[in-house]
Amino acid sequence: MEEQNGTEERVDGEVLFEGQIIRVERDTVRLMNGFETSREIVRHPGAVGIIALQNEHVLMVRQYRYAIAQETLEIPAGKLDPLETPLACAQRELREETGYRGTLEHLSTFYSTPGFSDEVMHLFLARDLVWDPLSPDDDEFIALERIPWDEAVQRAHHNKFNDAKTILGILLVQGRI
Repeated sequence: MEEQNGTEERVDGEVLFEGQIIRVERDTVRLMNGFETSREIVRHPGAVGIIALQNEHVLMVRQYRYAIAQETLEIPAGKLDPLETPLACAQRELREETGYRGTLEHLSTFYSTPGFSDEVMHLFLARDLVWDPLSPDDDEFIALERIPWDEAVQRAHHNKFNDAKTILGILLVQGRI
């Protein structure tokens, strides 16, 4: 099979839905071979996730996720506000969801689902945590849990988390501490 590299050219587009968090667009694109097709894209402002370490434990949040109709155990996370930097967002989300602030170190930036979304996720490691809470968002009902670090690593390796950013964040930090 012949390898093809290149780009797709946007010919036309329309906004199908504009919500509070996402926008859905359908573009007509011209392919490398000259044919035209459509692409549906979910536009997202970006998000952060934080691996927050405290005394050999990782701080995690338990919350109900309506989209998958189940409760999850995840690292603290949230979406970027307009004009907010990833670092500022990580600082805010850490304080809102755990009550702590800390020293933040950037770990990774990646696209969560590049097949249909432009959401970019920024992962941070938080250490030296100090109690400095912010009020959670009105629509957030979360419970803070402290999981022993070794247990969290084992859970990540044995498919016990169902959240990709949580798994990736734990595995990225595993080699650093």
